[in-house]
Amino acid sequence: MNTGLLIAFEGIDGTGKSTQLPLLAAYLRRQGCVVVETREPTSGPYGQQIRALYQNRNQVSPEQELDLFLLDRRQHVAECILPALAQGAIVLTDRYYFSTAAYQGAAGCDPATIFARHDFAPEPDLVLLLTQTPVESVARIRDLRGEKLNDFEQQEQLEKVAALFASFPHGCIVRIHAARPVAEVHSSIREAILQLLVTKGVRCS
Repeated sequence: MNTGLLIAFEGIDGTGKSTQLPLLAAYLRRQGCVVVETREPTSGPYGQQIRALYQNRNQVSPEQELDLFLLDRRQHVAECILPALAQGAIVLTDRYYFSTAAYQGAAGCDPATIFARHDFAPEPDLVLLLTQTPVESVARIRDLRGEKLNDFEQQEQLEKVAALFASFPHGCIVRIHAARPVAEVHSSIREAILQLLVTKGVRCS
């Protein structure tokens, strides 16, 4: 493979991104691809500040929260994504700037302005937008994970976020129905990936 690809997993909380991304990574590696798995928020200093907001999002204003995501992403792009792409890897990221436009957009920031502020970030070759209802997401988080909802996972919040995700018109987005068995969702993701590889003329092995 002589060119890198950037693939972002997006969607509201509870759609299975953290389950599906490793499955896709393993599949691509079996095909001989070099794969880099990453996520946002990162484990860097700004990402840690963002994670501290999960239990008390009111510590900062929506604008300050947005700035933290932008700082974290700048570091992520410079230190992880761009170097991996330059080496010809397929980069799989669990969340990217579409999540910021949706979540911080739902918090009151303008989504169009958020997209415009990401001129430093490479556009993904593919966005796998996992979709299901907020009710289904909340049930997964509570019942399957056995977790308490954090400040970003409240159902009223997720309703707004889902509506924004649904409104994004970007051509790189492929919507994947996520309220199905894991294997079925993975199969749909593989179909989208194979189409991308053919379109881009990418051969891993």
